[in-house]
Amino acid sequence: MRRFVIIGHRAMSQGKLPISDLASGAGRVDVLVRAIMSSLLTSHGIRQDTEVIIHLQGGPGPYRRIKFVGNEIRGMHAEERSVAGLIAKIIKQPTPPIGIWRRESDGLYESGGDIEDTIREHSTSKIVVLDAEQESLWSLDAKLTNEQISNTDLDLTFILSDDKPLAIEIDNHIICRSIGKQWLQGHTAIGICHFLLDQSVPLNLD
Repeated sequence: MRRFVIIGHRAMSQGKLPISDLASGAGRVDVLVRAIMSSLLTSHGIRQDTEVIIHLQGGPGPYRRIKFVGNEIRGMHAEERSVAGLIAKIIKQPTPPIGIWRRESDGLYESGGDIEDTIREHSTSKIVVLDAEQESLWSLDAKLTNEQISNTDLDLTFILSDDKPLAIEIDNHIICRSIGKQWLQGHTAIGICHFLLDQSVPLNLD
């Protein structure tokens, strides 16, 4: 399983989403929409092995999480306004309690909670925070064999922030890794992660 968790510090969490003003009026929901599309969409379909959890933390009201499940979702199109429309329908409603994932439609769920709740729910996954200032995500060890570099069975959760710093406690089951010294936009970083996994590039996860 590949899981991408994206934090929207200013992203609108409740009310009427301004579809025509996702960048400003909605609190940079445009960043989240592009991340969702990069995570799930291929040229002619949807990745079946991928989930996305976006965190809407800009209010009004409590923090909200929305989960997109690739092998379940239907009716998702490669167009930003269409994806934003899925979010818009959800945030019109009251936020569910923390820990309760309410099904909204095929492959689309919502819950209350913050990043710590998401980390706790996926504590058995290898959790990777993407940070340009850390050591590389891929391994430079040329001695690895083909059997050692297969990424198909990994349960990986990548955490990305928007342009705001990510404030979480790093413990022994969370690692920080870089995909380059240049800070990239979230959807580009996600595309690179998919490439590394698709090509079975040996990853530095220890």
